[in-house]
Amino acid sequence: MPPHDSPDLNDLPLAELYATLAQTGLTRRLIELARDEDLGPQRLDVTSAVATNADDRLRVRIVAREACTVSGLAAIPEIVQAFEAGVLYEPLSADGQRADPGATLARLAGPARAILALERTTLNLLGRLSGIATRTVAFVEAARRGAEGAGLGPDRVHVCDTRKTTPGLRVFEKYAVRCGGGRSHRLGLHDAVLVKDNHLAHVPIDALTDHVRTLAARARAEHPGLWFVEIEVDTLEQLRAVCRAEPGLIDIVLLDNMPPDVLREGVAIRNEHAPSLRLEASGGIRLDTIASIAATGIDRISTGALTQAAPAIDVAFDAES
Repeated sequence: MPPHDSPDLNDLPLAELYATLAQTGLTRRLIELARDEDLGPQRLDVTSAVATNADDRLRVRIVAREACTVSGLAAIPEIVQAFEAGVLYEPLSADGQRADPGATLARLAGPARAILALERTTLNLLGRLSGIATRTVAFVEAARRGAEGAGLGPDRVHVCDTRKTTPGLRVFEKYAVRCGGGRSHRLGLHDAVLVKDNHLAHVPIDALTDHVRTLAARARAEHPGLWFVEIEVDTLEQLRAVCRAEPGLIDIVLLDNMPPDVLREGVAIRNEHAPSLRLEASGGIRLDTIASIAATGIDRISTGALTQAAPAIDVAFDAES
């Protein structure tokens, strides 16, 4: 397995991935927070309390109002548990599947007050995550077209997320990226080393090779479970310096904010001097530019646009008679 890929995130089927992320406790904490901000300290939906009877029953379809790639269905059992709802959940689609406008994604049946109480939390999460998954599909498909157009394999380049996620929603949003065919870069500061420009601001170019060599060796000695060690560079001169480090110390070099012609030159430098290094392009990646970046022969493209700029998908509860 390539050193830059996490077996816990990028090689797991989606169901196992969600279960792995849920084991952190972060999914349940977010759901409980969403419940508490909606129902308040007394866990009360005052509208449903006066508009329905305690023994009323309700059956609803969860419907996609627009075309999308689905993400978030895996969270619904946790939502039902957190709301202590006694609601039956029937999935009719699956995370990662495409859905047409009007498609029924799932059904819920149970006490009316319980279903109405969890409605907004469910729809907010489904809409947000499906929006990210749908946007990720567009980026992944554009990158594949760019790679194929350059005579490279369609899976030559991986499209990765970043840490530019909504506070508290990171594990959900990274799950949504996977649902859209993207890859997880790293969960946080705790699981991989990414040495950025601010870490290297004090290091002169003639000392950079020794500096990153020492830093990488220390990281691997002190934190043997790291997913990867990555160094960010702003110039090709810095790339050449990093390439002089011994093979195996550094897994990835991030080429920051470089146009396609410079990225191609960087790929050539890597191929000549350090062919085992993976190269990642990042900075200002847009849907209309990712194909040209993928065509350079880069290995990875990371962009916060997958999570930061994704519009929510319109999803609704439709009551059944």
